[in-house]
Amino acid sequence: MAVPHPSPSSSSSSSSRSHHFLSHVHHTSFHHHNHHHHHPSLVLFWCLVFSLLSPLALSSSSSSSSSSSSSSSASSSSSSSQISLGIGETEGTKHDLHQTILRDESVARLHELGQVSDAVAHLERTFMSPASVRAIDLLRGWMEDAGLSTWVDYMGNLHGRVEPKNGSSQALLIGSHMDTVIDAGKYDGSLGIISAISALKVLKVNGKLAELKRPVEVIAFSDEEGVRFQCTFLGSAALAGIMPVSRLEVTDKSGISVQDALKENDIDITVENLMQLKYDPASVWGYVEVHIEQGPVLEWVGYPLGVVKGIAGQTRLKVTVKGSQGHAGTVPMSMRQDPMTGAAELIVLLESVCKNPKDYLSCNGQCNENTIESLANSLVCTVGEISTWPSASNVIPGQDAMLFSMTYQLGCTRYVTKDRFCAPLKESTMRTQ
Repeated sequence: MAVPHPSPSSSSSSSSRSHHFLSHVHHTSFHHHNHHHHHPSLVLFWCLVFSLLSPLALSSSSSSSSSSSSSSSASSSSSSSQISLGIGETEGTKHDLHQTILRDESVARLHELGQVSDAVAHLERTFMSPASVRAIDLLRGWMEDAGLSTWVDYMGNLHGRVEPKNGSSQALLIGSHMDTVIDAGKYDGSLGIISAISALKVLKVNGKLAELKRPVEVIAFSDEEGVRFQCTFLGSAALAGIMPVSRLEVTDKSGISVQDALKENDIDITVENLMQLKYDPASVWGYVEVHIEQGPVLEWVGYPLGVVKGIAGQTRLKVTVKGSQGHAGTVPMSMRQDPMTGAAELIVLLESVCKNPKDYLSCNGQCNENTIESLANSLVCTVGEISTWPSASNVIPGQDAMLFSMTYQLGCTRYVTKDRFCAPLKESTMRTQ
């Protein structure tokens, strides 16, 4: 099925909107327990989403009058928001609405979207794959059910937007990515999209959607993981205006380019309309993303929710180790130049770098001890793929290629000294040649 792209009129209006992901950025991690239907973390999570939306809603006079209290103005405002949005009720229709939409329907949708996959035995949904197209159709229907106007842009990002009466020009953006890694978890990315849709649907049912003080736009980004083309953030980078035009020519393992993948789904991406996707920062009030925590920290400390303090930046490198191919049974050990053993040394070295980064850091007067300590507590490195040629049990490989990633907190990257990190890699590589 082809992905519907915006008409010229809708395209021009949407392209004038702006996106700047580091302006009023909020990113919240959510820890999921197996018994999600009854765990209080879901309730806390939805209250958090509404705490972000409720200041945008105009409280009705009846809601305001019913929330009179001797408490401070802040707590009175919070109480008013809870009553008008149906949060905090323990009985009646608003409580039923809370359970029906924010819990039962949301969980059901997470499971339904988790079944949309290109693979049978596991969840896999990559950029512009058939499963991604089906996911776009599914999410688009849910957005429209919540009262949002929808369109698909030239990079395959799905948008759903509400323009309130007498609202400001600056919009609140909420979203996450709809692509997945291979053998993914069903909450990765999907949680941030469906949570936003559900929150807005409650506002629609309560008659508050048109009373928001500013536009709200939900974005399901077409690519974040970078699995298919080994280029991360294709969807959001285009909206932020930082995606190089050359990315359109990057090919996957089948030789299909990013541009071709879009054209196969009736999205005629060109250099000109790629540039038009950039959001003007002046038209964006902020960006919010709720995301599942993909680690054990929240569970370890016993917290259902956490507010992220920093943004993790990732660097992916492909390292090729060259040696001398030979027969495994006849080449003496002393005469071998085995790239596999060299690659093993590199992997061990990489783990040492990430476990003890202080031994490999050099500030050169550009940072302080606190910065180094911060990086030491946040740097992680992973070798996720390794391949050899000719990959036979009785042949000493002639060449190994491995892909590894380094993830660290934004602001610390410039303190990793390239020479000190790369020098031992070069030395180890040279021993195999």
